Amino acid sequence: MNNRKVRVRFAPSPTGGLHLGGVRTVLYNYLFARHHGGDFILRIEDTDQSRFVPGAEEYIMQCLEWCGITPDESPLKPGPYAPYRQSERKPLYRQYAEQLVQQGNAYIAFDTAEELEAMREQYKTEHHSAQYDSRTRGFMRNSLTLPDAEVQSLLEQGTPHVIRIKMQAGENLVFTDMIRGAVSFDTGLVDDKVLLKADGMPTYHLAVVVDDYLMKITHAFRGEEWLPSAPVHLLLWKYLGWEAEMPQWAHLPLILKPDGNGKLSKRDGDRLGFPVFAMDWTDPRTNEQTTGFRERGFLPEAFTNMLAMLGWNSGLEQEIFSMEELIQHFSIDRVHKGGAKFDYEKAKWFNQQYIQKTDNARLAELLQPFLSGKATIGNEQLKTVIGLVKDRMHLLSEFWDQASYFFVRPETIDTAALQAKWNDNTRNFFVALAEKYSSLAEWTSASIEAAFNGLVTETGIKKGEVMLPLRIMLVGGKFGPGVFDIAALIGSHETKERIGGALARLQ
Repeated sequence: MNNRKVRVRFAPSPTGGLHLGGVRTVLYNYLFARHHGGDFILRIEDTDQSRFVPGAEEYIMQCLEWCGITPDESPLKPGPYAPYRQSERKPLYRQYAEQLVQQGNAYIAFDTAEELEAMREQYKTEHHSAQYDSRTRGFMRNSLTLPDAEVQSLLEQGTPHVIRIKMQAGENLVFTDMIRGAVSFDTGLVDDKVLLKADGMPTYHLAVVVDDYLMKITHAFRGEEWLPSAPVHLLLWKYLGWEAEMPQWAHLPLILKPDGNGKLSKRDGDRLGFPVFAMDWTDPRTNEQTTGFRERGFLPEAFTNMLAMLGWNSGLEQEIFSMEELIQHFSIDRVHKGGAKFDYEKAKWFNQQYIQKTDNARLAELLQPFLSGKATIGNEQLKTVIGLVKDRMHLLSEFWDQASYFFVRPETIDTAALQAKWNDNTRNFFVALAEKYSSLAEWTSASIEAAFNGLVTETGIKKGEVMLPLRIMLVGGKFGPGVFDIAALIGSHETKERIGGALARLQ
């Protein structure tokens, strides 16, 4: 670690929903910054206007807010290095691209789409597709092959052009990755990437280097899929004279499909029935809807805890960490090199742990979206019911299935299970129980149970023969918390009505 103040950034493109791999990248940046007393910056990389999706930037910010991750600097909270959207920084980039051209480290290319396609077709081999590089640029229309006067004339005529980096063949570039150690590249295998597009916008390659330099970024964490771009970025830092201030890089492992066979995608989630986005996302171009972890019923604390453990190990026995504990223990050298398999059942286990330990009043607030249109429920009643059923919930969305019978009478009951233990004795018992409950002076769980046990003793019936039928009468099936707690909450009248209804069905 050098002596500069730690500054990290998350720089998403506003092109769609936020994949859980993206959220993990945010989280690791945030934990690292907070652990070292540094700054976390959100920068929007919207230079590719063809892929820009309306609403995606706002969605990204809402996801971070839900996860409890607050940037120190962002488009909504500008700091000393504003603006924080690359499209608003457009005038900055051309000067650096032109500087590279003047130094001989980049060149101007006038090739049309048709000419590029012809080159790829002409120079492809059986095993390799052709690219614009040290082997092919000498046959193309660029400032390396055209006379200076012609280049100047084309520029004066406003001929569409791009600026490309000039990759030297035969160089071996090496850098130290904070996770992977020494990584080397053969520059001869890398194409001459476009740095400045025909519309004057920079590509990711130029913009990320310029912005990281100007924003004084000290550490850059990104997915391992960006490793092939590293040689271009290394050379840009060197050619622009900023090598001494280049951030330390860490290329994070992929989040893999549950079977470990390839990178986890939205299609995998659709196919296997689990979310891969942090929150619901509706693509405005296609109106396609994708479910998120929040809407599936995850608590944000459980989601971030689960994500932190996907590829990182604290070295401790524990798996449940608050955000404060994650900040305290996070270390980039404990991030794994290999990909982490996503396990939805394990994710639900994390959520269950957090549901169990979360205050009932907060759960009552978080449950509101899942109760909309279901029933009118008082807050105190809701908190009491939550306390009874939350041990059985893996997701907030499961609450209604676990607890609807507290608020509305079950539309169906498991009569087959009732009939398995049904005879004249059990029928007579429940007729007598309904009468006994009618005259009960106090309606509490304890008094309801005492009356039930008293009748069991009086009639000589086996308690096991009538406990399950009572549950099914009140709940509709073989589930739920203590049956006398259920009766106490639904009330005397409703308890007798449900017993009576079941007796009528079994007539």
